[in-house]
Amino acid sequence: MKILVLVKEVPDTYGDRKLSLQTGLADREASDRVLDEIGERALEVALSYADKNSDTEIVVVSMAPDEAEATIRKGLAMGAASAFQILDDALRGADLGLTAEVLAVAIQRVGFDLVITGNQSTDGSGGLIPSMLAERLGVPQATALTSVEIFRDKITGTRSTEDGVAQVSASLPAVISITEALPDGRFPNFKGIMAAKKKPFERLSLADLGVEPERPDVARSIMVSVAERPPRGAGVKIFDEGDAGEKLAEYLIQNRLA
Repeated sequence: MKILVLVKEVPDTYGDRKLSLQTGLADREASDRVLDEIGERALEVALSYADKNSDTEIVVVSMAPDEAEATIRKGLAMGAASAFQILDDALRGADLGLTAEVLAVAIQRVGFDLVITGNQSTDGSGGLIPSMLAERLGVPQATALTSVEIFRDKITGTRSTEDGVAQVSASLPAVISITEALPDGRFPNFKGIMAAKKKPFERLSLADLGVEPERPDVARSIMVSVAERPPRGAGVKIFDEGDAGEKLAEYLIQNRLA
């Protein structure tokens, strides 16, 4: 079985997160860049299956700038067999539609039985890529899974709903996304780190994939303005002199919070 896992380099959750006032894009130099934790969990799902099925091939795929190579290689150190990095200056600031199109073309080129992703990245938090990929690839999707079991011809899992837990299944090939309910990714050991240096790592441009990003049928988002967040103002203190409830209600109404 060939399992593709989508991973992404993101700003460190515990670091500063800023937007560039010139481009409107995330300032990725404002903090350390790391492999997204939800991507590590997705990779762990694939690796756990491979631990029990030796004929499994795991490939990590990422659409990322040149400097993300070291981060993507962490997926190889964790245990993936190879990696594909899609990089092209024309993809800077790509919206969800273009991202899904390019990833789908790359996935079809590599070939797959199963694609595993996180439910949403910690930087963009769009949450739509798994469904958009499944539509473009023409395969079933099972998203936001809180548990998953992989078989030779299908996957099964559970999804939390407002009313309980839904049991879902999909025949392969398929696209699935997982949530933080799944286990953390394993820590790369020294042997894995050294082995990662020799594993196949291919870089693909838009020309390699045959994708023209400026085609008129490709949806693009346009940043119309960007501004720094205003400083937080002083809070309002309400002292109880027998009328605190009225003052609180008045404050909520004035600020359209009630």
